[in-house]
Amino acid sequence: MEPLFPAPGWNASPAAAPGGGDNGTLAGRAPAAGARAVLVPVLYLLVCAVGLGGNSLVIYVVLRHAKMKTVTNIYILNLAVADVLLLLGLPFLATQNAASFWPFGPFLCRLVMTLDGINQFTSVFCLTVMSVDRYLAVVHPLRSARWRRPRVAKLASAAVWAFSLLMALPLPVFADIQEGWGTCNLSWPEPVGLWAAVFVIYTSVLGFFGPLLVICLCYLLIVLKVKAAGARAGCRRRRRSERKTTRMVVVVVAVFAGCWLPFFAVNLVNLAVALPEEPASAGLYFFAVVLSYANSCANPILYGFLSDNFRQSFRKVLCLRKGYGAEDADATEPRPDKSGQPREATPGPHSPEPNGLMQTSRL
Repeated sequence: MEPLFPAPGWNASPAAAPGGGDNGTLAGRAPAAGARAVLVPVLYLLVCAVGLGGNSLVIYVVLRHAKMKTVTNIYILNLAVADVLLLLGLPFLATQNAASFWPFGPFLCRLVMTLDGINQFTSVFCLTVMSVDRYLAVVHPLRSARWRRPRVAKLASAAVWAFSLLMALPLPVFADIQEGWGTCNLSWPEPVGLWAAVFVIYTSVLGFFGPLLVICLCYLLIVLKVKAAGARAGCRRRRRSERKTTRMVVVVVAVFAGCWLPFFAVNLVNLAVALPEEPASAGLYFFAVVLSYANSCANPILYGFLSDNFRQSFRKVLCLRKGYGAEDADATEPRPDKSGQPREATPGPHSPEPNGLMQTSRL
């Protein structure tokens, strides 16, 4: 997601939308000045390489091992797929930044911007659904057992993708190569300023701040529940693994919010007050854009640090350590027995206690 919808004074390069191309330069077609023409493409390609490698590893681990197909990991899988599709557009954006024009034609312009927007929405909606799932697991563990199943998680994920496609419809309609600029961006009808402002507000509210409010509410209720429960009787091991899973989801959400907040903040500020057309302002905007893309390569790293099961599975796939892997089932999700009823997962032979797997990325 690059330059959202530029407000007066900004010319968004590729995709000016919640997912789009390159964050604009400042008014006018400022030539790709030395530092930006080199540094931004290099950063894009670096994020692309790291993100594709990490997220491909997550996808492989979840799909390859049956015991990794828990409710939380299904959401993680969809988040990783969204990140991969988003990152595939970065080489095109890097080229545009280096050349100061879009050389790939209008079809790829619409495709890259649309994928960028869809997957940005998908990331934040996946995180929202995951947070709701954490709320149900912690606050209503018994009543939610029938709903917290892999099949339901798959249906919820499909709904997230469909809704994200609906939310991103303006992108394939208005994305095009701008005449006189040669860059891939959103070409709004008259009045251009009004359309751009509405789009910025629309994507900011529905694609970031609205879902973030729901996420914060879920975790507030979780905190209140945990404090009220105190050390009440129950399965200590189960509570401990649920806390691990919840902690990981919280960290992933926090990193997502931290990476995307500067991007949306700069765009909203630019609506109210035109940012000065100077290198410092352009640098700030490009930093916000690169940071938002960097979130797509952060999640696999977070899984490796916060989830024992993912860490062990990564090591096995990368041949860093033998004898560990996804066989060490995820002990944080109840698994159905032969009768189809959920049952408590038991720790694997190599793990002294069940460790939760979480899901994350993104906005």
